[in-house]
Amino acid sequence: MGDNPTSAGNQQESLSSEEQRRWFLAGVIEGEGSVYVGIKSHPTVPLGFFAQPGFSITQHCVRRSLLELAREEFGAGSIYPKPGNESVLVYSIHSRPVLSTVIAPFLGRYMRFSARRDNFARFRDILGLFAMGAHRQPAGLAQIVEIAYAMNLNGKQRKRPLQDVLDRILRGHTPDTPARGDEMVRPPRRRGELGGTETTQPLSVS
Repeated sequence: MGDNPTSAGNQQESLSSEEQRRWFLAGVIEGEGSVYVGIKSHPTVPLGFFAQPGFSITQHCVRRSLLELAREEFGAGSIYPKPGNESVLVYSIHSRPVLSTVIAPFLGRYMRFSARRDNFARFRDILGLFAMGAHRQPAGLAQIVEIAYAMNLNGKQRKRPLQDVLDRILRGHTPDTPARGDEMVRPPRRRGELGGTETTQPLSVS
């Protein structure tokens, strides 16, 4: 059968305005959105590192309305100038409850045709591990780190090699882990977030 423009138009009209807005927002996320898991060192955490998942959308300041649309839809998050480039704005969410109950279901429903659906699936897996408390144990945190490094070009933007991070997390908990000299850690520097030195920056991958 050939294409039926009338039928296609009727299907589009059948979508509520809320659904149309969400599919539009999915297109914005596909082009300018990102999910990521920062792996940060900190001198006071027991395992030497902690993980912080996040979601963000980046836009030029003249398109702030798109970020406001996202904040209205998700009911959380903040909008702020990108450090070093104040003409660019970032909308971000770091609250794990919001990521788990709002962002993850949105990604599962509206981003299922995304070229980055594998990244989104890994992100949901990581949120599931957090919900189980895995991040509090060496083996669980190591699993989160390994999945995080498999996201976004297999960790090519990370500052530290995966094995170095795993060795530090598992030090003293696995008998065959070779001892290494202590890493130098720096005090918190990122404003508005739990402090530490992050191994990656949020990025968007086509």
